[in-house]
Amino acid sequence: MFSMKSLTKKMNNVRIKNKLIFSFVLVVFVPVLIVGVCLTVAFRQNVLDQATQQITNNVERIKKQTTDVIGMPIEISDKLLVDSRLTNVVNTHYDSTFEVVKAFWDYRDFRDYIKLYSEVYNIRFYTTNMTILDNWEFLKVDDTIEAMPWYNAALAQENIIWAYIKDETKNNNKYLSLIRKISFPTYRTSGVLVIDVNQQELNGMISQEPFDTMIFDDNGYIIAAKNTAWVGLKISDLDFASELTDKPEGTYEFKFEGKPSKVVIENLMPPSSSNGLKIVSVFTIDSIVSGANRISLLGFGVILISLVIAFILIYFFSAILAKRMLALNKDLNKVALGDFNVISDVSGNDEIGLLSRQFNNMVVSIRGLMDEVTESHQQQAQLQLRQKEIKLKMMASQINPHFLFNALESIRMKAHIKGEKEISYIVRMLGKMIRRNLEIGTKKIALKAEIEIVHSYLEIQKFRYGDERLTFVLNIAPQSEGIEIPPLIIQPLIENAVVHGLEDRAEGGFISLITRVDGNKLRVEVADNGVGISEERMNQITESLHDMEEEDEYRIGLRNVHQRLIMIYGEAHGLQIQSSAEGTCIAFEIPLGGHHFA
Repeated sequence: MFSMKSLTKKMNNVRIKNKLIFSFVLVVFVPVLIVGVCLTVAFRQNVLDQATQQITNNVERIKKQTTDVIGMPIEISDKLLVDSRLTNVVNTHYDSTFEVVKAFWDYRDFRDYIKLYSEVYNIRFYTTNMTILDNWEFLKVDDTIEAMPWYNAALAQENIIWAYIKDETKNNNKYLSLIRKISFPTYRTSGVLVIDVNQQELNGMISQEPFDTMIFDDNGYIIAAKNTAWVGLKISDLDFASELTDKPEGTYEFKFEGKPSKVVIENLMPPSSSNGLKIVSVFTIDSIVSGANRISLLGFGVILISLVIAFILIYFFSAILAKRMLALNKDLNKVALGDFNVISDVSGNDEIGLLSRQFNNMVVSIRGLMDEVTESHQQQAQLQLRQKEIKLKMMASQINPHFLFNALESIRMKAHIKGEKEISYIVRMLGKMIRRNLEIGTKKIALKAEIEIVHSYLEIQKFRYGDERLTFVLNIAPQSEGIEIPPLIIQPLIENAVVHGLEDRAEGGFISLITRVDGNKLRVEVADNGVGISEERMNQITESLHDMEEEDEYRIGLRNVHQRLIMIYGEAHGLQIQSSAEGTCIAFEIPLGGHHFA
């Protein structure tokens, strides 16, 4: 710990330019060398992995191409398997040579397939029909054929067999052949079909491969290879590949011609076949990584030159950096001595330039703060004065309601003493209504309390208009009186009915308020017998219910009630308005049990 502190203390005394140079050597030069070595190793391995991936892809491609080549013989054998004409040719008992020749002349499918498809080199059929003639297409089975393993293997199963066998019709040359038993259940006979795959198609496929590649059957015979000298040999005859016969598919490392190499093995199992082929590709590691080694040496040279150039540049830029920081330091010293009129002229958008601009902003802020100190004292005094005024207004707002109630009560008592019972009753209703409105907060109230406000309001309006012009009925279900509802949710509907619904009626105006409980809902209906609402005005009202900016006083009360209901209980519980020439009915329903969205 002591040595670390000493080192830190010594570094703090070193000029920033020298620190940058030392940091470059310590932080850049050494790590770059280490990274260079690691990257070289990784690059070499990556090249090797890419080569392995390439050869794997090549083997997959060869596998697909081989599947396409041998797919045609399979397709032809499938057709011949159900060919009735072939059945007739093979199973007919011929009494003369002329009949055989005529049958051969009529059946030309083998020759047509060979001409049409380059993948097929030859087609022949082995039969036990002794009346048929050998014509290199149809061959009678003799003792030699019966002794062949591939012939017996074909008769023992229904699947296709792939083998590298001789073709006695082609100078006994060997070819990869499709061997398949074809049964004729009607005649209770069978034969063996042999289709030779075109050797040139197989060799042409592999000849373009960059690495040594070969295909061999399950008996170990090489049927195609980049090195054509290997074709026809058994895999065991090649020293380097003798151990590949029984290896499963995958990638392996071994020695090829005494050099470390990699080999990729892929199995190919054609459809409807009992055996398959193997594809093998080999490459030496040195042939792949030699180029990577040259690139690595070139990379080391480039890195070394880059480090030298970087050293020169870091020395140059560190000198510029140190000069700009010294200029900023001088400006800081001036501020420390009390000079707040200093402006730093260090330009640029780098960290030092930003620091210079922040320095200038700091100096301006300090000057501004000094100017604001006096102003803040004045503002504080004004704030205290305003707080006192607010307290006085709050006290006044508490006094005014009590004064108003006391004054109304005095007026009521005077009227009562003088025998003005009706005026006394209306003043009491007015005071009761005002008191209820002032006492209402944001919490829900019982329906009964809302009905008292509505009753007081209707009594006052009845006093104003007279009994001839306004009468009302409050039909309140007893079970609904205790239900809690939002405050002032019914009174605006009553007021709307009185003020607007009955405005054109000189006499006989009637208002009804009905509440009832339907299941788990409270339904409230306010109806009048006014002239109704026109269709155009009804559309305006319906549209305004959802408009937060609507300013028409006629619709403010309805809109407020509608939007409060929606906010508390949801979209389905807004106002329902029905109007006709006989009057207007406004209703709403709210759920019981507290199920709402508030």
